[in-house]
Amino acid sequence: MTLLVNDEQFKIFPMIDSHAHLDFSEFDHDRGELFQQMRDLGVEQVVIPGVSEDKWANQVRIAKQFDCPFALGIHPWFCHSMTNQTLANLRELLLRSQQDEKLVAIGECGLDKLHKSNFATQLSVFKAQILLAEEFELPLIIHCVKSHEEMLNLLKVSKNVRKGVIHGFYGGPELASRYVHLGYKLGIGGLLLNDNAHKLQQTVAELPLSAFVLETDSPAMRPQNSDSDRNSPLILPLLLKKMASLQKKTNVLISEQLYLNVSQLFDL
Repeated sequence: MTLLVNDEQFKIFPMIDSHAHLDFSEFDHDRGELFQQMRDLGVEQVVIPGVSEDKWANQVRIAKQFDCPFALGIHPWFCHSMTNQTLANLRELLLRSQQDEKLVAIGECGLDKLHKSNFATQLSVFKAQILLAEEFELPLIIHCVKSHEEMLNLLKVSKNVRKGVIHGFYGGPELASRYVHLGYKLGIGGLLLNDNAHKLQQTVAELPLSAFVLETDSPAMRPQNSDSDRNSPLILPLLLKKMASLQKKTNVLISEQLYLNVSQLFDL
């Protein structure tokens, strides 16, 4: 397909957003219109991750309404609102959804030292979700902020054969290579478009294209130069164009490989 981006003809394969919270209330007023705009732009699919027990039902409802792949999990920001039954309820929901081909991952889950949630609790909840990923043979969608050594140590001993993606990756080539060596993909989003994202841009320039998947984390992770008050999958062509420039490859080659990467990761 051919798009017009910044007044330039832009040839690409269909796009998949590997991480967008399109169930969030920021999209309640125009969700249907946005999905139509995405289809017109060539965004073929969007993976909708889970974040907390109180949001799972609405998340799954919207995923089914718009025929989206989805993940189920507990985000580290929501660990403090869990009950004693939350992990058991997550496993029960996974069991009920096990035959649903749209269930593609466990997550969003992980570790975040910048958030107020107790870090020991975060560790416990994340370890439990690693075990669920092993049990259900699903990849992990991982949130990791200021916790990379702890995360790498956990992933090194994990028996999860499906691996997963380090969502919203923002680090340099050395850290990136450690995750890729373990078999994990790196989720590249709107931060790549920021002029001060030097480490991330170096990572995209130096690592093999097979290491990456595209994501937006909508409505969050809005690029600095955006004129919208929220992020959305509509920025995917700009991300592709930036990656093509950094990798010094054609738009078509970049989009084809990224499409293959995310399709294989989530078995889409």
